Amino acid sequence: MPNITVFDSNSHHIRLVGAMKTPSGVEYEFRAILDTGAPNTEFSDQFLSVVGLIKDNEPKIFIESGLQTQKYGKLILPQVKICGHSIQEMQVYVSHYEKHWGVDALIGLDFFRLFRVTIDYKAGHIITEPFIA
Repeated sequence: MPNITVFDSNSHHIRLVGAMKTPSGVEYEFRAILDTGAPNTEFSDQFLSVVGLIKDNEPKIFIESGLQTQKYGKLILPQVKICGHSIQEMQVYVSHYEKHWGVDALIGLDFFRLFRVTIDYKAGHIITEPFIA
């Protein structure tokens, strides 16, 4: 069944709100940007540290010149819910973001390859529907 997610079409990015569960079953809401240019979903190290999935004393990561994020690890999240759909055991990248971004995750094509996706900018809707096997 299709799911409709509303976004602000006047914003520079498609911003979404999702949820993820930790291995202990605690659910956290996260702020994300849909990034159709990113092959994989990535979560900020700052967010993952706050929810207890990585240690705060990870090595200092520096963003390479010309980039706005720096991936440096992978993690399996027990459950991620985006656009009303839950994905179990989702592998994501751990990434360091520039502080001014104000988001916790970039939702990449690995998520959206699982669905038929229609982005209607005029209406401000993303319609996602699982493929029928």
